[in-house]
Amino acid sequence: MPRTFLMLGAINAFLCVAFGAFGAHGLKQRLSVDMLAVYQTGVQYHFYHALGLIVVGLVLLHLPKSRPVVLSGWLMLTGIVLFSISLYALSLTGIRGLGMVTPFGGVAFLSAWALLAYGVWTAK
Repeated sequence: MPRTFLMLGAINAFLCVAFGAFGAHGLKQRLSVDMLAVYQTGVQYHFYHALGLIVVGLVLLHLPKSRPVVLSGWLMLTGIVLFSISLYALSLTGIRGLGMVTPFGGVAFLSAWALLAYGVWTAK
């Protein structure tokens, strides 16, 4: 399981760099300042949680049986999909309804960090 989260973290970090470069160079002239800021928020939180996935993988090297830590990793990945990808889609399409998904991603992020702390705290 550690390898899975290390790999997911590395892939997502790669995607963050690609999406960030695309936003900075490919979208700067196409999106309004507000929508570009929405896109960049997606990239920013995506990157934080790509690093979070790597942290989860490293923690699992030391606590391989910690179910809260494993769940934390899956919630981080879910948060990336619900939060960041919804912001990318919102900024690119202008469909405001996509923003209704974003808070669920935020809750997944918060839950992931809480579970990571809990899993480390309660480890034997």
